[in-house]
Amino acid sequence: MAKEELIEITGVVDEVLPNTVFRVTLENGISITAYACGKMRQRRIRVLAGDRVTVEISPYDLSKGRINYRHKDVSAPPPPMGRPSYQRRR
Repeated sequence: MAKEELIEITGVVDEVLPNTVFRVTLENGISITAYACGKMRQRRIRVLAGDRVTVEISPYDLSKGRINYRHKDVSAPPPPMGRPSYQRRR
């Protein structure tokens, strides 16, 4: 096994802990702690309890992981359709 080989699995965030650490329940029922990857911190992507995420897990330690993607919620309502700001009347 090469060092770069990681296990990718989806899960649901159960609890938000300090310092961008989260408790995630994976789709196979196992609960792990995971942290947000650097790009998510850099782009200020918020991860909340109940979000569906993709987690990378090292084969050496299966109790910790890194969240690298937050899936979009398909049931969220679309944004309100009004006039764009450049067409508003003054």
